[in-house]
Amino acid sequence: MSRPHGILASALAGAALLASALVAPATASASPTTAPASPADEAAGHRVVGYFTDWGVYGRNYHVKNIETSGSAARLTHINYAFGNVTGGRCAIGDAYADYDKFYDAAGSVDGKADTWDNGALRGNFNQLRKLKKLHPGLKVVWSFGGWTWSGGFAEAAKNPAAFADSCYNLVEDPRWADVFDGIDIDWEYPNACGLTCDASGRDAFTRVMAALRARFGARNLVTAAITADASSGGKIDATDYAGAARYVDWYNPMTYDFFGAWDAKGPTAPHSPLTSYPGIPKAGFTTDDAVRKLTSLGIPPAKLLLGIGFYGRGWTGVTQSAPGGTATGPASGTYEQGIDDYKVLKAKCPANGTVGGTAYAKCGSDWWSYDTPATIAGKMAYKNRQGLGGTFFWELSGDTADGELIKAID
Repeated sequence: MSRPHGILASALAGAALLASALVAPATASASPTTAPASPADEAAGHRVVGYFTDWGVYGRNYHVKNIETSGSAARLTHINYAFGNVTGGRCAIGDAYADYDKFYDAAGSVDGKADTWDNGALRGNFNQLRKLKKLHPGLKVVWSFGGWTWSGGFAEAAKNPAAFADSCYNLVEDPRWADVFDGIDIDWEYPNACGLTCDASGRDAFTRVMAALRARFGARNLVTAAITADASSGGKIDATDYAGAARYVDWYNPMTYDFFGAWDAKGPTAPHSPLTSYPGIPKAGFTTDDAVRKLTSLGIPPAKLLLGIGFYGRGWTGVTQSAPGGTATGPASGTYEQGIDDYKVLKAKCPANGTVGGTAYAKCGSDWWSYDTPATIAGKMAYKNRQGLGGTFFWELSGDTADGELIKAID
């Protein structure tokens, strides 16, 4: 079960989909106030935000306890819990069983105490996150809504942002788990542009939605958003007023990964998360540096931008050329789906043997992969510090090694 976080160059995002998007513009507005930084967020550059996926408890067998045993919990400042659904213009539960019903015995529980079947008792990931926060009082958890699969629901939400915001607040602040969450994250892929489906809500729809969320959640809760990193001319950043919406968010998570991948089955091979451009890059504007420069040029403060890292790689097969730019015959084999695999798998299956654009790549047999390593993450951290960015986020926790090799490089 997989819901990719962000795919900028997917063939699904073509003009044919755009033509099929018939979405009314948003009509509701709000009068929010900008939230001041909370004391725990003053050291903005040191934010470390990791995504935890609800479906990871199934095939991946990755649970909240693993965040603790890997040492990751001690290094995180925030966890983004992915994903809540967006349907019928409202926020909704993504997976009720994984979220709040799955039973954890003592061995599988964060604190070594089994869940109960008492009437009204909270179980599942939510209860485990509650226990994790007790072990780490400074850790905050933000509920993320949307994602690649469920972003189509934002079109309806944008028609009445105030009603949408109210539904989200009521769900996040449900008395059964209100103490678990410290705010909301919106992962709309992509406002006024194409992702899995296409959206035609208008350039200002995202701003109205974020304004309504800030008005409803107030200054004490976090309001964040994962956004496109497509800095190409006329690309997805240009399609939306991200600068206008920035005053309503605590920070943005530009998804500076998935720039290239085996949805272009014949290649050319290219690193999916380049920090900087390099000779022969398939498309200009598809780098972390391009995204940061474009977003800051619009007036978004660097401290409101987190640098994104993927804890996975993307790869092709049928490749004969070691350097980037080679031809391929299709996606390389992956553990859960074709063309993608976790870092913890790739470091042994296809060790990195080259770097380009500030990230790593590997050629083994006829397979070609690109992914970040502790060394390339260190380079990205130096870049983050030079640019004065607000911190780092990554997709997602289960891709790391059992002892947290990648998050240690962030730390």
